Amino acid sequence: GFRNLRAAEIKHGRVAMMAASGGLAAHFVKFPGFEDIHSGLSVVTTGPGTYGFLALSVVAGALEMGLWNQDPSKEPGNFGDPASFGQ
Repeated sequence: GFRNLRAAEIKHGRVAMMAASGGLAAHFVKFPGFEDIHSGLSVVTTGPGTYGFLALSVVAGALEMGLWNQDPSKEPGNFGDPASFGQ
């Protein structure tokens, strides 16, 4: 019902913010081994870029299905302190 829609809305908003930040950071930060790869969406069509995209997709899928599950006893979007920052 509404609770699931609210949790999905919050999660999609967070993913959109991370994607926007990652798109901006990709022009300034290069990982080792990826220095000569283009920035932007054309990176997915290159060899190393495709491997990086697949690795990110697998990690994101594993986190989504295993670690980041919504607890029914908490309000939507509240995952506690997953990084143990003590907040």
